Amino acid sequence: MLKSIIVAFSMYSKIPMPQVEWSEKSMRYYMCFFPAVGAVIGLCVVGGYFLMEKLKMSQSAAAAILTALPVLLNGGIHMDGFMDTMDAKSSYKPVEEKLKILKDPHTGAFAVIYAIVYFLLCFAFFCEVGAKQIVWIGAGYIYSRILSGLSVVTFRKAKKDGMVAASADAAQKNVKWILAAELFVYGAAVLCIDPPMGAVCLLAGMAVFVHYRRMSYRVFSGITGDLAGYFLQLCELAILAAVVLAQKVTGM
Repeated sequence: MLKSIIVAFSMYSKIPMPQVEWSEKSMRYYMCFFPAVGAVIGLCVVGGYFLMEKLKMSQSAAAAILTALPVLLNGGIHMDGFMDTMDAKSSYKPVEEKLKILKDPHTGAFAVIYAIVYFLLCFAFFCEVGAKQIVWIGAGYIYSRILSGLSVVTFRKAKKDGMVAASADAAQKNVKWILAAELFVYGAAVLCIDPPMGAVCLLAGMAVFVHYRRMSYRVFSGITGDLAGYFLQLCELAILAAVVLAQKVTGM
């Protein structure tokens, strides 16, 4: 289990970890610990918010740092997938050509455009975040990774090779049930703590999850590692936006 934890943090974060062999055994349950990576990132975001508040930093400076912090902590792996996906989606080419664009190391114009839009939206919403909302946003990094893990082990794959296919092959069949249990516990916890806000976060993430599956199957005939990154970034933005807008509209 310890090796699986190390693999999860080594693959999906820039947090220093001991070196272990990435074997079938060490990767067997690593997807179950993907949400733990989100928990650490969420704690850093929440802690960073309160630290900057104590230092009396300006709202815009704090928002800029909070926008950049998750990307710095995960090494940009998910943003890379988001940008590649936006490039491929915007090409309107056949599925085979879209899959080639996903693998192309060059960055297209649409990738840059949508990345800028993404960061501007994150910055704008973080400018509106208060002490209560930041906790829900931090918890969202766990939720997005539970859903991402479930997609990796249950959704149809666009290719037989690649990171997602390899991860699904290496994972034990009961991994999906462990992730489903994590989802149940997470959902029950947030609904018990604050039913209205908990429901807002759960619905925001699930809406993106449904969109992710439908879009992936329709546009790419399945998911890939890049599409998983696309989902994660979009899910985090959706939860951030939902929390801020719910607070503005209802005063939660």
